[in-house]
Amino acid sequence: MHATQFLANESDPPVVPVLVLFGSERSLKIEVLHQIPGCHSSGNDDNDDDVSFSRTAGDEAQLTDLTDELLTISMFGDRRIVMVEDADGFVKDNRPGLEKYVASPAKASLLILDVKSWPKNTRLAKSLTKTGLAVECNPLSGVALIKWLQDLAKERFSKTLDRDTATLMVALAGDSLGILQQEVAKLASLAGDTDQITSEDVRQAVGDWRTQTTWVMLDAVRDGNVDEAIISLESLISAGEPAQKIMGGVTFVFRKFAEATERARQTRDVRGALTAAGVFPAAVGAGEAYLRRIGFDKASRILQALAEADANLKGGSRINLHRQMERLLVRLSGA
Repeated sequence: MHATQFLANESDPPVVPVLVLFGSERSLKIEVLHQIPGCHSSGNDDNDDDVSFSRTAGDEAQLTDLTDELLTISMFGDRRIVMVEDADGFVKDNRPGLEKYVASPAKASLLILDVKSWPKNTRLAKSLTKTGLAVECNPLSGVALIKWLQDLAKERFSKTLDRDTATLMVALAGDSLGILQQEVAKLASLAGDTDQITSEDVRQAVGDWRTQTTWVMLDAVRDGNVDEAIISLESLISAGEPAQKIMGGVTFVFRKFAEATERARQTRDVRGALTAAGVFPAAVGAGEAYLRRIGFDKASRILQALAEADANLKGGSRINLHRQMERLLVRLSGA
C-alpha cells in the first residue's frame, strides 16, 4: 500500500513483525514511523516504557546481531523494534538470511527496513506479503497527488481546496509531499476563519522569490514585455530552477487562456470565457487584452505550443533547455 493510504487509516496500524518502508519521500517514512507505537524518527531508545527501539545504519548492520536482538525476550519490555536505515545494500548482501527470517519472524518484535527500492518480483518481497507489510513512500503524481492535497486540506485543516488551486500549488511548490504539507499548513493559518483556500491565496503565499519571479515573467509574457520575461527567465535558470518546474507555472497560466479561447469561440464573450476558465479575477482584464492583442489564430495554438515545449523539454529536442524556454515565451507573447 502507499503511505498515504496507511496514514489515512483511522484504525490502529496493523501489528506485523516485519515492515518495509520503500521509496524516496523521507517525510512519508517519518510520518509512518510516528504512527507505530514506540517507534519514532528521533532515534531515541526511550520512546515507550514497553518498547525497546534501536536503529542502525545499513552499512554497519550485521544480520546475526539483528536477529539475535529481535529473538531475545526483553526483561524491561514486551516488544523489540529494530530499524535498519539506508538498507538497500544490507538487503542485497543478506537476502538469503532475510528470506529465512521473514518466513518465520519473531512475533513479539518488529524489524523495519528503510530502503529506496523494493522489487515486488523477488522471493523476499513475495514472502513478506505473508508475514509483514511493505509501505510505498514515493512521491505522488497527477490526479493522485491533487486528491491527496485536497484531502489533506480538508481532513487536517478543515479547509476546501479546489482542483485548480491544488494544481497551482504543485506547479509552484513542486511535488514533495513534505513541502506541500508545510504550504497547506501556512495557507490554512493565513486563511483564518475562511473555509476556502483560493488560487489568489496560493499565488501570494506559496514559494519564495523564485515563485514571485515566475509570476513577473508570466505577466510580462501576457503583456507583451518579452525583454522583461527573458530577464526573469535568466534569473530563474541561473538560480538553478528546473526547467520543468518553470514549465509547470507556464502551463498552469496559459492553458487557461487556451480554454478561454475555445469558450469565446462559441460565446463571443471573451471576459466571461476567461472567468469561466478560472483566470484570477484581478487578471481578467489583462487576460482579455492579451487575447485581443495576439488574435484568435495565435490564441488557438497556445495548447499546441505548450504540448510541443513539454515534449521537447523531456528530450524531444537537442536545443538546450534555456533556449527552448526562451522560444516558448516569445511564442506565447505573440511576438
